[in-house]
Amino acid sequence: MPSVYIKTFGCQMNDYDSGKMRAQLAADGFIAADEPGDADLVIVNTCSIRDKPEQKLHSFLGTVLPQKKVRPVTVAIAGCVAQMAGKELYKKYPSVDMVFGPDAVHRIREMVEESKVRRVLDVDFFGEDTYPFPTDVDPGDGGGSVAGFVTIQKGCDNKCTFCVVPSTRGVEVSRPAVEIVDEVQRLCDRGVTEITLIGQNVNSYGLKLGAPGLVGERATQPQPAFAELLRRVHEVEGLELLRYTTSHPRDMGDDVIACYRDLPKLADHLHLPVQSGADRVLRRMKRFYTREVYLDVVARLRAARPSLVLTTDVIVGFPGESDADFEETVTLLEAVRFQGSFSFIFSPRPGTSALRLMDDAIPAGVASARLTRFQAVQRTIQLEEHRGMVGRTVPVLVDGPSAHDEGVACGRTSSFKTVNFPASDDVIRGSWVNVVIGVAYANTLRGTVI
Repeated sequence: MPSVYIKTFGCQMNDYDSGKMRAQLAADGFIAADEPGDADLVIVNTCSIRDKPEQKLHSFLGTVLPQKKVRPVTVAIAGCVAQMAGKELYKKYPSVDMVFGPDAVHRIREMVEESKVRRVLDVDFFGEDTYPFPTDVDPGDGGGSVAGFVTIQKGCDNKCTFCVVPSTRGVEVSRPAVEIVDEVQRLCDRGVTEITLIGQNVNSYGLKLGAPGLVGERATQPQPAFAELLRRVHEVEGLELLRYTTSHPRDMGDDVIACYRDLPKLADHLHLPVQSGADRVLRRMKRFYTREVYLDVVARLRAARPSLVLTTDVIVGFPGESDADFEETVTLLEAVRFQGSFSFIFSPRPGTSALRLMDDAIPAGVASARLTRFQAVQRTIQLEEHRGMVGRTVPVLVDGPSAHDEGVACGRTSSFKTVNFPASDDVIRGSWVNVVIGVAYANTLRGTVI
């Protein structure tokens, strides 16, 4: 049987796209290979949000392409870097057989066949009314994992000055709600109990006029807004924990906030990217909210769900960021007490309007020092919050045995805390156990089952 190895860099959307490719290829008999050297088809699914993941692509190709000299293997570059620089990659790597962007994922079987007679380049975008969302379920989903991802939209209509998503994944298109609920149900039928709804800006799901993404018979079904979609998915049989990512603060409406009051399966965790705590920087980023607006959203969310844990994204060293601007970001961190953050030094990306701001670029040493300080404050807050949990009993959804410690199992709380605890090897994945927290670390907790 033919085998495929997919190397994925980037976000949950990339992971999801990789799963869709595995699902479609399975229909042609492809099985998963453990190593690229064992595969007949090698796909590297790329991320372009920062420079580092893009560099990983070239490193990975440097280890895979030499194999073509000693054995027949088809090599493909997929994902956001392929969309952004597809023609350049096609010329730079003449031994690569396929180069295609995210909009071509649904064509993977067709492209594999085409690559047998000619090289493939597909970086075209589909129109809003014709974009096909693959419905095949990754054969790996439900195979021991308690968590699954379901995409609800693709693309983004925001124009944040630092972001490449609009140019790599196209305009925003909402997936039909009936397809989303159906996929969630199929995953739950396979034993998945935790679902994360994913998209570039999930809060704006269904808000476009004209039912974008719907064709044929599906066009007759009106699209709900995001809050209504949450309520529909919440009712799926077998679902126990519902998450979503990523959301935009300016689109966090009262209807979504009310879901935290009304839906017990909705997780006690929300990732709400802020990017900066300074209004001046937020304007330069074109985020379309202020520090005060963000803090008001946080207050309303916590009024609806006092136990809600927040995490965020932060860019340090954005062009023109002053020392005072950075201090506002630190004080926002301290005010909200984020219990985790993805924080990075600004990385200029091709095709973004932030490139026009590079005359105000922050020196690398200054940006690095700011990031170090921000992350130190973040670690302190995380550790303080975790120490506050010592002695408490918390429900934990079991992922399974620890990959590192024999006789230890791991799981996650509704607030997305990783908890390790002694357990036998036959611990039941997907079950809930009550764990008394005994030891707190900055990133994890350890406890004992009662």
